Amino acid sequence: MRRELETKYGDLTHLRRVGTRPPLREYLTELVDRRHFIWAGARGEALTRYSNERLGMAWYVLRPLLDAAFYWVIFGVILDMSRGMENYTAFILIGVFMFQLSSRAITGGVGLIRSSKAMIRAFAFPRASLGFSMVLRDLMSSMPAIAVMIVMIIAIPPHEAPNVAWSFFPIILGLQLAMSLGFVFFFGWLGAIMPDLAQAMSFVSRLLMYASAVIFPIERFVDHPTLLAIIQLNPIYVVLDMYRMTLIDGAAPPVDDWLQLGAWALGALVVGFTLFWWNEERYGRE
Repeated sequence: MRRELETKYGDLTHLRRVGTRPPLREYLTELVDRRHFIWAGARGEALTRYSNERLGMAWYVLRPLLDAAFYWVIFGVILDMSRGMENYTAFILIGVFMFQLSSRAITGGVGLIRSSKAMIRAFAFPRASLGFSMVLRDLMSSMPAIAVMIVMIIAIPPHEAPNVAWSFFPIILGLQLAMSLGFVFFFGWLGAIMPDLAQAMSFVSRLLMYASAVIFPIERFVDHPTLLAIIQLNPIYVVLDMYRMTLIDGAAPPVDDWLQLGAWALGALVVGFTLFWWNEERYGRE
């Protein structure tokens, strides 16, 4: 059969069975070739996510604002966590708004393959494009909320004023997005192997929130130096601390923080992408 096809159509060595894992170099080339597909998918999902709601895309800003207001009342007013802090409002705004980028990457990554099953079975494309599209969609949907967060930090007393240190914000954001993309790939691979993991992600998200100093400074409650050092290795803790140092303190994050965040971003991206690509053939199977 193969000989007859080669006689009729010529060399077939460049062809492969649909759904198989291509070599890494070819896989990366296919991803670049499908950049318009990634962009269109991300933009379409970002625009239609709240299309059936009366307030529409305003929910991209309202949801984190409501979360921040709730935590501010509970932890800042009732539990008095703001005691001794100069700008607890900015602290919690940065924590809630910027934590969501990484949190959604982890919780959404677990269900990446399951939620895209129909598309995977219907079309041949590099499955990693789904991860790129997810992170790009989250960035698009988060931009209005981030803009509102910055305006509120400036407008609400004690009025943090923009300064040169704020120029580090987009660099930190870029590293966080690279790390989030790695999380999407890693948990996408893990979720395909262990579908039941999706049931535990709400617990994982809450655990990460409390372990990353999203709504209160962990240093107040952890006295053990070894335990505190372990917590401070948490990449989400590091990225939030760098945001606060830049926007609230008006200072450049130290070199150690840059190296740590850079290592997490590169490591998560390389490990997550490699594992995701290695299991390309299993995605979409029954």
